[in-house]
Parts: sequence; C-alpha cells; structure tokens
Amino acid sequence: MNVRRTWMAAAAVAVTAGLALTGCAGGGGQSGEDGGPVELEVWHNSTTGPGKQFWEDAAAAFTEENPDVTFKITAIQNEDMDGKLQTAVNSGDMPDVFMARGGGKLADIVDAGAVKDLTDLISDDARAAFGDAPFSAFTIEDKTYAVPMAVLPGGFFYSQDLFAQAGIDAPPTSIDELSDAVDKLKGAGIQPIALGAKAAWPAAHWYYFFALRACSQDTIENIAVTMDFSEPCWLEAAENLEEFAATEPFHEGFLTTDPQEGASSSAGLIANHQAAMELMGAWDVGVIASLTPDQQPLADLSWFPFPAVEGGEGDPTAMMGGVDGFSCAADSPSACEDFLNFLATEEQQEAYAVAYQTIPASADAQDAVEDPALQPLMEASSEAAYVVVWLDTLLGQNVGNALNTAVVEMLAGQGDAQSMVDAAAQAAARG
Repeated sequence: MNVRRTWMAAAAVAVTAGLALTGCAGGGGQSGEDGGPVELEVWHNSTTGPGKQFWEDAAAAFTEENPDVTFKITAIQNEDMDGKLQTAVNSGDMPDVFMARGGGKLADIVDAGAVKDLTDLISDDARAAFGDAPFSAFTIEDKTYAVPMAVLPGGFFYSQDLFAQAGIDAPPTSIDELSDAVDKLKGAGIQPIALGAKAAWPAAHWYYFFALRACSQDTIENIAVTMDFSEPCWLEAAENLEEFAATEPFHEGFLTTDPQEGASSSAGLIANHQAAMELMGAWDVGVIASLTPDQQPLADLSWFPFPAVEGGEGDPTAMMGGVDGFSCAADSPSACEDFLNFLATEEQQEAYAVAYQTIPASADAQDAVEDPALQPLMEASSEAAYVVVWLDTLLGQNVGNALNTAVVEMLAGQGDAQSMVDAAAQAAARG
C-alpha cells in the first residue's frame, strides 16, 4: 500500500485556534529495549542562540530524571533538513528524534516505513489535554506520527517605523493597498519587500497565498489527494503573482538572497531596517531578533495577514502556515516517545516558546508569548476560517520542490504563470 497516495489531505489541516498540549514524561527511567543505557540522537533546526540552547537544556533536564538516557544532539540548518532526512531515509540510518513538518512530506517518510506510529504512545494526560486537532498535521490514516511543538501561521512581518516614514497609516487589507504601500515605500527610498528566493520556498510562499485566496477551501485541502492542477484557480493564482511581481516589489538581489542566514538575508534586511516587510511564518520573529545589532527583538516589528484578492473563491481570513513537530524513527527505543511526552509538558512548551520566540502548541503555555508582533497573528489565527499547512508540505517532497523551483524560475523571467502550473502538474503525474 502506498501511504503517500492514499493519505487524506483533510488530515493535514492544522487547526491553530485553541490548541492545548500538556502531558508528563513517560514511564521515567526508560532505556534501551534490553533495559540498559541508551543514547538518543536528535536532529533539530536551530543552529544558534536560545533555540539551540533549548535542546541542550531539555536533554539535560530529561537525563536528570532518566539517568540511563543520554543524547547526541545535531543542529541542522533549516533549509538542509528535508534533504538530510531524505538521505537518512534512503540509507536506513535515521536519527531517533527528528523534526517533522507534517503533510505529504511526513507521509513520504511513513510510506518508507521509517517513522514510528505514536498513536498509542503519547501519554494519556497529553491526549486528554490536547484533543485531536493539534495532531491533524501529523495524522495519516488515523495514526499519529509526531508531537507538535509550535504553530506557525504565515503573513507579513513589517517595520512600523518604515511604514510611518513612507506615510503608510495602516497595514494593507487588499492587494491594491499592498501595491500602493510598495509605491509609497519606493518613493521614500525604502526597499519594500525582502525576499530570500535563493532557498526557493520563501518565494513560493507568495504563490501559496495567492492560491489560498483564489481557490476554494475544498480545492486547497484536497490537492494532496487529487493532485489536480487543472482547476482554473491554480492558474489564476499564478497570474496574480506574475502581475504583482511585475511591479518589482522585492528588494534588489532577491534571487540570490538567503532567507535566514546573516545580516544580508531577507530576515536580516528586516532586522536592520533595510527593507520594510517580509512574507514569512511565525518563526520569523525569533530569526529577526537574532539578526538585530543587539540580538534583541525588533522593537517596531508588527504583523498583518496576506491581503484579500478580488475575484477569488478563497475565504479572505484563511491562513497558511506550519506546525513544527518531532517524530521518532521506526526503530528508536522507547525513550524516544518518553522524551517527546516530556517536551509536551507545559514547562517545556513555555521554554520552547521563549527560546524560539514563537507560538507554542500548548494553549496552557501561550501566556509565555510576550512579543507584540505575535499578538495580532495569534488573534488572526483564532478567527481564521481555516488554517492549512504550507502547500509544498501538503504536496510532499517531489511535487512541492518542483512547484517551488517553478515559482523562482517565473520570478527570474525564465517562465510564466502557465509554465509554473504545468511544472506542478507534471511532477504530480510522475508520482
């Protein structure tokens, strides 16, 4: 049976409103299957600062309670994670604990038999407090394969100071207003929109959101099952992006810009007031803070949702984003699920939220979110008609990567709206 093909896309909808995740460490002192000491290998995606330190601290705290369990922790640059995981799946040499993005990408790993079914291994306390909704991005054929850590809806992070400098009184609520804001920023000598297109996926975010506004909820949620890009809304979204990109809203050199590495990255441009806004997920707050001159949160940072697009079938309040979670390799020891249940506790969720400057999956821990840039995002996600995972995550590695590459090619003048949709359809046909 091919799990990838039979997976129901509706299970990949990540409901961010009212998420609750609490729990307790599993049976305490769990070790290798023979009862002896065990070392857990952990792969995560925070290579610097408090995010990286979180994993060291969490591992130390777990080992203090479970002396037979030690850790080998590897920090992997976010853009490299999917490729390294695919290599590990192919070689059969998986880390015990690894980052999971859900959707079709996780379904591919499940199909390969490389990830543990956690359905009956998540603590009863966590299940009772959490409910089913938070696990939806990691649920495939009614089985759960990861524990959520953060909910990460997307939208625009922007500098209030630069908007004021350009005479923009309020965040745009329509594409026309967004285009007007771009013109005002250019007129004030400010680069309007930072874009780290070197990594492809940040550029593809633009197409995802235009598709979210052009396509109905049913079309979006079921694309991983139908793999049918013949619906007119997919081309409509591509044409809307093509038209917007023709106004040259992105910063100079965006095609060769990294999204998150260093002061010259797209996040770095926001952090240093070299560009006014960036379309990104909720993790951007922490990344931007790490790239300011004093490595502190950007004081004038705020957020607004992707604007409404006239004529589309999509609900203007619908959101797209990610749910970061962690999975266990299929052959990992029982200490793996014990560690994930430990990470699900309120204390660890609060620590994660502070370290990553993000929205924790646990509603009980969301009081730890203090950054003002995340407050409007949390409000919008609670009021959204629905929230769906990123389109490339929904589609899986092969189709998602083909779509992302095609978006960059179009922005580089090496393709057009039709060729972009054709690339996704052709990748889907190859299976």
